[in-house]
Amino acid sequence: MGQVESSPVHAQWKNRVTFIFAATGSAVGLGNIWKFPYITGESGGGAFVLVYLICIIAMGIPVMMAESMLGRRGRSNPISTMSSLAEEAGASRLWRYLGWMGVIAGILILSYYSVIAGKTIAYIFKILTGMLADLTPALAETSVQSLNTSVFALTLWHSVFMAATMYIVVRGVNEGIEKAVEFLMPALFIILLILVAYAMTTGAFIQGLTFLFKPDWSALSGKTVLIAMGQAFFTLSLGMGAIMVYGSYLPKGISIARTSAIVAFADTAVALLAGIAIFPIVFANGFEPSSGPDLIFKTLPMAFSTMFGGTIFGLMFFVLLVFAALSSSISLIEPAVSYIVENKGLSRKRACVLMGGLTWLLGMGTVFSTNIWAEMTLFGKTFFELVDFLTANIMLPIGGILIAVFAGWIMNRKNSVDELEMSEDGIGYKVWRFLICYVAPPVVVLVLLNSLF
Repeated sequence: MGQVESSPVHAQWKNRVTFIFAATGSAVGLGNIWKFPYITGESGGGAFVLVYLICIIAMGIPVMMAESMLGRRGRSNPISTMSSLAEEAGASRLWRYLGWMGVIAGILILSYYSVIAGKTIAYIFKILTGMLADLTPALAETSVQSLNTSVFALTLWHSVFMAATMYIVVRGVNEGIEKAVEFLMPALFIILLILVAYAMTTGAFIQGLTFLFKPDWSALSGKTVLIAMGQAFFTLSLGMGAIMVYGSYLPKGISIARTSAIVAFADTAVALLAGIAIFPIVFANGFEPSSGPDLIFKTLPMAFSTMFGGTIFGLMFFVLLVFAALSSSISLIEPAVSYIVENKGLSRKRACVLMGGLTWLLGMGTVFSTNIWAEMTLFGKTFFELVDFLTANIMLPIGGILIAVFAGWIMNRKNSVDELEMSEDGIGYKVWRFLICYVAPPVVVLVLLNSLF
């Protein structure tokens, strides 16, 4: 059966580099720059990094190839793509709910992601106004708590970040998303490299590198391996429809295998560079590398407040976080906007207002989770914790499993060969098919079960 017809309003990336920037931007987010370093710190450093890299190669890249392949084959939003591909394969129409799950997961994730990203904007203004000068641990704690308990401040910065996201998305694929990622991604790498150069002057650079790359096998456990698997999978934005819709904008003739490998390499490079930049600063100031999620909002501002040129480098660090967050946020809402434009006949502007408004409203639940709703829990979790658990621990793993199953077991082999533009008898295709059929699904099931139990 031939190529599935694309929607008449469906755009395309202008070239391979733009797709790489966009997919890398989707993958690179706050998780790379604040989550990866503290998880590494809590999990023994180098041993965790080695397992993480193996998981990226054995699981992350094959699933990214599969999701990009489904997107390009379907040439539409995730919901329409899965409907048409299921029909093409003679499979159940229920597969369209895989597309729905990805779209809904993206909206839910962006709803709290925007609030967290808003905090990074707030810290830019705290640095500019001198509020983070001469910080002590008590003052750093107070700074975080004052922000978390202020409904007005959280709402303001959440609104600013959502407005910036929707401004980019409303301009469309070519005039909005393409131009944004073409600026954001190079700027992000440049700022990271400047911070790495600064880390070299702290006197603890070798100590940071040793911690990050020298394996401590005694710290490695079954739980650590599962955490590495989960981080490798989720850092690439898999299972939420973002890579699928970005893949649908990918022209024929561009190698999905090569671009997926480049995106995975760039995403991993950002995570490692963040660790290389952050750990020397942490060690030079006598802080613990396992400080947890508070590392960027408590520990690092204290370090920046005492170091030479700390205001400038602190400002650069939080601008970096905002850039990383923006590059991910536009990919989280694009699948929903694409669906409304292509299937409901609304203009892109109206679709953006509708979905942006809905996402902003859902985000208010996260805003309230640290103040007026802090004592309100369901299953022992606040609104934010519940949405985070539902998406990261349930929806994304299930989405990843189903993408792997559909690509490996449901989709016609000839069609997958055609989209991947690989020889069916070649070693590359055989390795990919083995990993997507027999490795990725059971591994993601393990991650899912570990998350649940």
